[in-house]
Amino acid sequence: MDKFNILIVDDVPENIYSLKMMIEDSFDVRIYSALNAQEGIEILMKENIDLILTDVQMPDIDGFEFVDYIKNIERTKDIPVIFITGIYDKDEYKTKGYNLGAVEYITKPIHDVLLNSKLKVYIDIFERRKEDEKQIAEKEKVLIHQSKMATMGEMIGVIAHQLKQPLNILSLYCNDVKTSYEYNEIDDKFIDDFSKNTKEQIKFLSETIDDFRNFFNPEKNKVQFEIKDAINTSIKLLGNQFEVNEIKLNIEVSDEKVYGSETELEQVILNIINNSIDAFKEKGVKNREINIKVLSKQSYTILIMEDNAGGVKIETLEKLFDPYYTTKANGTGTGLYMVKLVIKNSFQGDLKLSNSELGLRYIIALPQNKF
Repeated sequence: MDKFNILIVDDVPENIYSLKMMIEDSFDVRIYSALNAQEGIEILMKENIDLILTDVQMPDIDGFEFVDYIKNIERTKDIPVIFITGIYDKDEYKTKGYNLGAVEYITKPIHDVLLNSKLKVYIDIFERRKEDEKQIAEKEKVLIHQSKMATMGEMIGVIAHQLKQPLNILSLYCNDVKTSYEYNEIDDKFIDDFSKNTKEQIKFLSETIDDFRNFFNPEKNKVQFEIKDAINTSIKLLGNQFEVNEIKLNIEVSDEKVYGSETELEQVILNIINNSIDAFKEKGVKNREINIKVLSKQSYTILIMEDNAGGVKIETLEKLFDPYYTTKANGTGTGLYMVKLVIKNSFQGDLKLSNSELGLRYIIALPQNKF
């Protein structure tokens, strides 16, 4: 389990040393130290600090000003702060410290038992939170696995169709060899054509198998890739589903890049498209269309996916990303939840879902580079 990280801010090195020794004598924690507020802020921007112990009287920026500053920064506003001082011990200073958001105000000389009892409270909270986060992560892993298995079940029919077609063609080629042999029609051109055509079908079979194997690869190698590659692979995996379901696919994409796992984004795109296909079938929509548009905005690539299936009720819209919530008769309720987890946790991106004039619209913001 990760260690509890404490930042001590004091302009007197001896005070930092004695406080550090007192803490380390009772707890297995990681301690960072800063001799002024500026150094403390630099550490807070780089490290994940769980508790701050700060002196009040410091040059340039005092402890009160330091805490007032960090409480207005998103990254640091929720870190518990304990003031430790030997001079500012009057009630008016304590009140000021608590009003700034401090959780404790300790005056010197420091009683080691009192300090340890207070530190133990925050370390216990930290350990419980980490345990809760671990349990949540395990549950999310199970849900993602369930979603992948459900997607795999949906894709088996597509795999069978894509493999059957080249196998049928190869079978015809084999019959053609027998017939041509019987009529003495096998010559160099026949052999060249046979070799070329059969190799093309075998290559198609091999690429199809590789595409599906990579799609369900559990490894999450994060790299920068062109989003059009993920879109094209997802469409290829769906085979002739657009033709069979009479869906017009409109794609507007150029060379926009994304940082993350390409196979996971393929799963996201496939999930959204499959949801649209199901909605078309359930509602009996005619003139079916799915629009995919990609654009760049600052350091993000924006993926917009929209169908014309009419959307959903507002009360349903708010629940679509909840685990196990589904509007389908045989749905698992894990597909869109997996989409949300992948976008937010794996890509550190953002996801919004809304009803448009045509149907459901997904707006997905994905980072172009590693954070």
